[in-house]
Amino acid sequence: MAIVKPFCAVRASRDKVALVSSRSYEAYSPTELGAQLDFNPFSFLHIISQSYKHHEELSSEQRFQLIQDKYVEFKELEYFSKDEIPAFYVYKKVTKEYSFCGIIAATSCEDYANDIIKKHEETLRQREILFEKYLHTTGFNAEPVLLTYPDNSVIEAILTKYQNSRAEYEFTTENHKTHSLWTVNNEKDIQIITNEFAKMNAIYIADGHHRTASSYLLAENMKRENHNHNGNEDYNFFMSYLIPESDLKIFEFNRFIKDLNGLTTNDFLEKLAVLYRIEKKGTQLYYPSKKHHFSMYLDGAFYSLYLKNNEFEIDNPLSDLDTQLLFKTVLEPILDIHDLRNDKRLDYIHSKQGAINLKEQVDAGNYKVAFGLYPITVEQLKAVADAGLKMPPKSTYILPKLRSGLTIYEF
Repeated sequence: MAIVKPFCAVRASRDKVALVSSRSYEAYSPTELGAQLDFNPFSFLHIISQSYKHHEELSSEQRFQLIQDKYVEFKELEYFSKDEIPAFYVYKKVTKEYSFCGIIAATSCEDYANDIIKKHEETLRQREILFEKYLHTTGFNAEPVLLTYPDNSVIEAILTKYQNSRAEYEFTTENHKTHSLWTVNNEKDIQIITNEFAKMNAIYIADGHHRTASSYLLAENMKRENHNHNGNEDYNFFMSYLIPESDLKIFEFNRFIKDLNGLTTNDFLEKLAVLYRIEKKGTQLYYPSKKHHFSMYLDGAFYSLYLKNNEFEIDNPLSDLDTQLLFKTVLEPILDIHDLRNDKRLDYIHSKQGAINLKEQVDAGNYKVAFGLYPITVEQLKAVADAGLKMPPKSTYILPKLRSGLTIYEF
């Protein structure tokens, strides 16, 4: 039984929302960030970019306090106001290639603890603690966690109904993405949505594992501080964007390695041939077309790698992942790469350009060899989460990416 509830969002007025909301801070180059800060006084980036604006060394506590101060200033200037009635928010994002539509809502930290909100990635404890401090100091979260749920015709009917009415927000950004938002504060519609999610045994984190873990840590800490804790406080929930599984788009992170661990090209190919059927494709651009099948670019040539039958035991959802398969058959035993998070010889690049990116990076001398992977499916993601397993780092690059400051959750 998944708990999904409406909340009173803090958000910009209709006339300012296109100027206030922003891409995630990390998505901006220094030049882009500087331009936004210099020419857009309404941008949410003014709140969260305290490290950029203050050249002196700041502690995390100082930086978080400056963020909180600037947020209060934005509210005092009435760039933001808080809704008076709890609501769900239907949010639609349309790009040149894709359309996403789902519900921004408050989801339960207890559900996360009880594995109703399921995870597929390992989190780093230091990052959890740091972001919990951020949440505790600032008192808000401005970027929702991306969750996915099984396609549901009843919820889809609600989404369609609101999309056929005038949007509260509708604007297009400079990168040609259109954003629309509808407020759902009708009690009947709220009850229908709440009831449909309550029927679900599980929903899944698609993107935002650290934000979810930090929100849970915040709830536990604030629970200990509040002697009158009753479980209904806002800190017991976190803001999420829930979309149906059919809307989720999963892309691959390809693997780029700087050397062959002292092996010659021929030695390396011979070791690969123990587990893989190898076919040289030459200069023909080549990319995998199914799971357990890799492309490789090495010394100016593409290769296809097909896993030989019965040469590697696939006995659980984790071993079925191509990211794990490549690690266990190539990266670890042949190239001596054991720490997938920190090995300096290994890099990850997500790319919708496919095979050309493998060639360009290796031909430029940045890497010795590159592997192209087939994307992981939603079914594989769910199977790993259901089994309580964790994917290797950079197993998925997931869309949609969400804006900051479109709706803000306070606790």
